[in-house]
Amino acid sequence: MANGTNDALPVIAIMGPTASGKTGLALEIADQVDCEIISVDSALVYRGMDIGTAKPSQAEMDAVPHWLINTLDPTESYSVAEFCADAISLIGDIHDRNRVPILVGGTMMYFNALINGISPLPKSDEKVRAGLEAQARETGWQRLHDELSRVDPVSAKRIHPNDPQRLLRALEVYQSTGKNLTAWQQEKGKPCPYAITQFAIAPQDRAVLHKRIAQRFDLMLADGFIEEVKKLHERGDLHEDLPSIRSVGYRQVWQYLEGQLSKEEMRERGVIATRQLAKRQLTWLRGWQDLTWLDTFAKDNLTTIRAKVTL
Repeated sequence: MANGTNDALPVIAIMGPTASGKTGLALEIADQVDCEIISVDSALVYRGMDIGTAKPSQAEMDAVPHWLINTLDPTESYSVAEFCADAISLIGDIHDRNRVPILVGGTMMYFNALINGISPLPKSDEKVRAGLEAQARETGWQRLHDELSRVDPVSAKRIHPNDPQRLLRALEVYQSTGKNLTAWQQEKGKPCPYAITQFAIAPQDRAVLHKRIAQRFDLMLADGFIEEVKKLHERGDLHEDLPSIRSVGYRQVWQYLEGQLSKEEMRERGVIATRQLAKRQLTWLRGWQDLTWLDTFAKDNLTTIRAKVTL
């Protein structure tokens, strides 16, 4: 376990929208620095979900130690609080090995909670959640969003009706405690005890990012994404409302396998959903403090990082 903070060694965060080049940049740093990578991605934690998450290859993970990848079965859930506890522990362990921790990913809620502190939210209430999921199947997600607007208008403005995971959590918190999510989140916990130097990487042109997203989705399909989801579908113990299957891309392929979408519709909706995810990630980052932006195609990103961090 960690022996406490080590001010002599930095902690680096590489954030950004999907398909922006985060993994490539982290591996570029790893070529020159003795480091270990901590994944900040809510989908990479799941085993058997490799192609659709753009998971680092086995060779890349063999070359550089990676953490918080392939740690859970897709039937399991992973909370923000669990991520923060795991990440803080791992940072300390990596420092104890005299290596540099690099936090890499696009799950902005994880980064926000780690850096700024997480509110002491109640644990998930499976009975309440099951009731909400049944209600959503019967009346639709918009009706649940209308209910959230009534009990927690602040959260309703942040949470899109097509974001079922966050919508369910917000209503679950209210129904199980009688206090809405906004009130809970105002009770901030302790932030990460380590100073984190933060970078974000993205193409300067949004159209270029959209093109990269479409190209990557098509490459995933060519690499066997449908077959990967088919294996999950055939297990029999997974369903569309699980956090794992709600992941971008997986949900659309799952619906294709269920006969809800044609192959063309699946591809189109998968690309659109990924673009929407990238938009949400960029919205988070535009309001971020203490952030250094990097261009996906710049040749001097490592030089910029070295100017900010002693490596």
